[in-house]
Amino acid sequence: MAAEVNRLREECPTLLLAAGDMIQGHPWANLFEGRSTIEVLNAMQVSAMVLGNHEFDFGQEALKKRSEEARFPILAANVKGLKGIRPYMITEAGGLRIAVIGVVTENTPTATHPKNVKGLSFTSPITAVREVLRGLAPKPDLLIILSHLGFPADQRLAKAVPGIQVIVGGHTHTRIETPVQADETLIVQAWEHGKVLGLLDLTVRNGKVLDYEGRLIPIQQESIKPDPRITKIVENYNLKAKTILEEVIGEALVDLQAQGSRMQETNLGNFVADILREETKADAALINGGGLRDDILKGPIRGRDLLSVLPFRNFPLSFKVKGHELKAILEHGFSNLSGGAGGYPQVSGMRVTYNPTAPVGERVNGLWVKDKPVEPEAWYTLATYDFLASGGDGYSIIADLISLKDGYPVKNPRLVFFESGRDIREITEAYIRTQKKVSAQIEGRIRISQ
Repeated sequence: MAAEVNRLREECPTLLLAAGDMIQGHPWANLFEGRSTIEVLNAMQVSAMVLGNHEFDFGQEALKKRSEEARFPILAANVKGLKGIRPYMITEAGGLRIAVIGVVTENTPTATHPKNVKGLSFTSPITAVREVLRGLAPKPDLLIILSHLGFPADQRLAKAVPGIQVIVGGHTHTRIETPVQADETLIVQAWEHGKVLGLLDLTVRNGKVLDYEGRLIPIQQESIKPDPRITKIVENYNLKAKTILEEVIGEALVDLQAQGSRMQETNLGNFVADILREETKADAALINGGGLRDDILKGPIRGRDLLSVLPFRNFPLSFKVKGHELKAILEHGFSNLSGGAGGYPQVSGMRVTYNPTAPVGERVNGLWVKDKPVEPEAWYTLATYDFLASGGDGYSIIADLISLKDGYPVKNPRLVFFESGRDIREITEAYIRTQKKVSAQIEGRIRISQ
């Protein structure tokens, strides 16, 4: 990608913009809490980056360090209380005065651990952009919104705020082959995981876009010779990470698949939920499908595989619930069946049937723990993560039952178990090392029933 950017820069004045979720999502980044990524972006001379929701996953202190290391502005106009982050930048290119305003999804507080956003407020992106525009003088020749809102929200923003010429988007991993026009605004988004480089050519005169052309450039081409400066940085971090990432810790006898965990039972979901239940000795366990980020393929399991699958530091706990509360927790898990919600449940020790066409809150029509029908007033122990117990992925119902402060449980008679020393990845790794060979299958723990 760096080599292709270098080539394009030789053709005309260029801005290189990054639409968020840059410091988390792959072992190469996760292992160093994003320091490796920032070093690469510095070398690529990125013009600006917007905060994504995953920029918060290592906590505010780590994010502060990354922002200090960055030799480019990190933007977010609708986040209040975060030092080192700017709402917008003014730059020049091709003789134009250009304003770039950053906005991040309002759902960030439920998409990361609540302790990662403590003391911060996330306001309406539309309101934030309007506020910035009122203070911009003179009016820029080109107004760009650098967005981590997602494509549908970008369309709403374009219609709500006149005068935006371009929205460079992220968050929804949308593959926009050519620019989409919403009123007078061009919306672009370059898919996911650095598979392509998004290119938008603009001809601007007197504050108006007279002509444009946009496309996605695949970067895995043999014809593109890598930039040696970037190669050196990558090799340096690969050497540091090799021992940890390449160590074989066990063997998978089947493919353990995360794909689909946001909308159905998966064998990887069963595998991790079972480990959590065994660790906590609970009656049942529930994890969020959105916490499973990659597959474990049949064959040797290496450290990098687990870091890809479970990149978040989620700590296990278990607590007492009544049968009707357990049902209500699952009702939330099935409340958003769009396939994109991270709160879809993966479970252990219980079976559940639900009707996806029933009203929200009335979808669960069968629930068993240890193969016995759940009784509304009976007590059960449920294991989960501190992320969900803090209200993550919208599980406020769990947060109401278990009081956590700064990620740690407040004294509560319902609390049975809390492990703050080892996260779920470390517990899963220990299990695999002990078992040596592991497997899991889909067992009909979650079924659709009309």
